[in-house]
Amino acid sequence: MGLISLLTSNPTAFVMIAAALILSLTVHEFAHAYTADKLGDPTPRRYGRVTLNPLAHLDPFGTLLMLLVGFGFAKPVPINPSNLGRWGTMCVAAAGPISNLLIALLCAVLLKVVPQTQLGLTILLTVLSINVVLAVFNLIPIPLLDGSRILGALVPSLGRSLRDFEMQPYSFLIVMAFIYLMSGPIGSVIGAVRSWVLGFVGF
Repeated sequence: MGLISLLTSNPTAFVMIAAALILSLTVHEFAHAYTADKLGDPTPRRYGRVTLNPLAHLDPFGTLLMLLVGFGFAKPVPINPSNLGRWGTMCVAAAGPISNLLIALLCAVLLKVVPQTQLGLTILLTVLSINVVLAVFNLIPIPLLDGSRILGALVPSLGRSLRDFEMQPYSFLIVMAFIYLMSGPIGSVIGAVRSWVLGFVGF
């Protein structure tokens, strides 16, 4: 179910989740761009991606999908792997999920050490949950996701095959179809990790 259904049934929840998603996706993509920039690849800066401005990172079609079906994406950060090398490319890929895990960790610490109002509690739990979901989902080792690029760096021969596949014009549709068909198992794994994290912090 997409976010748009909340707009009339629970506008407060809509605003809260939408804001948390924008924050989390922006930080995720900024982490990719910032890491690549620091490791010597000027490509993200050339495309204006080394910024925390959400407008630089949100994809119109991906945002529309989030509103309508509850699943979407931001604009991938363009990089030049030849400027980064094998391990630099892996660091750039890992930076996005790591940024989401750091946001989740910050929320968990705040939940533990800072007295919360009901609104503050709801906001922190929402941001924590979304960032756990984003981190786990992006670490799945399938093409176009960060997990595949990390795996490709660890296994160079596989990495070349994955890059060749991603350059094909039909790769996006195939990956989207795969995620849709496997949404049950993927959702179960992500849900289990999310439940474990929430249980760990006492919720």
